[in-house]
Amino acid sequence: MKIYTGTGDQGETSLAGDARVPKNHVRIEAYGSVDELNSYIGLIRVQKINNDDKSFLEWIQSCLMTAAAVLASDYPDNKVIVPGLGEKDITNIEDKIDSIDKNLETLSSFIIPGGNTIISYCHIARCVCRRAERKVLAIDNIGKKSRICARYLNRLSDYLFVLSRKLTKDFKIREIHWHPGSKK
Repeated sequence: MKIYTGTGDQGETSLAGDARVPKNHVRIEAYGSVDELNSYIGLIRVQKINNDDKSFLEWIQSCLMTAAAVLASDYPDNKVIVPGLGEKDITNIEDKIDSIDKNLETLSSFIIPGGNTIISYCHIARCVCRRAERKVLAIDNIGKKSRICARYLNRLSDYLFVLSRKLTKDFKIREIHWHPGSKK
């Protein structure tokens, strides 16, 4: 298969099922944001973190590939069948959040992102995840599979926040809490 085809040189691309749309179409924006998120999660996964976290992040990346496929194909009159995310995928993230959260201090204020490079990657991925969720929700005539993708992304952003807190604890870094109006 050739990497370049030239078919997009005029500013259009194909969705699964061969429907042609502009490259700035809301579906392209949505799955492009999911692809960007997947890349950031890959960046986190290859850092010096424990194997359980790496394994879970790899599973998330697989789910994001599924979400991108859904977003590229879940539209009216589509004849292409793609697998979708399910309630179990959302539950898996919720279970992981609960498992991590029970070992963290209760949060009573916002946290200023940072700490170290790995923790900062988590915060960047969380922000990209929120944007991807907004892009998915902007799709007109959003299909059932795309709606589950939006819910998955909502939980995933929560997981990325909790993961940043876990890594802050793992690396023995002090969380910086935001206090409105505080001055030096």
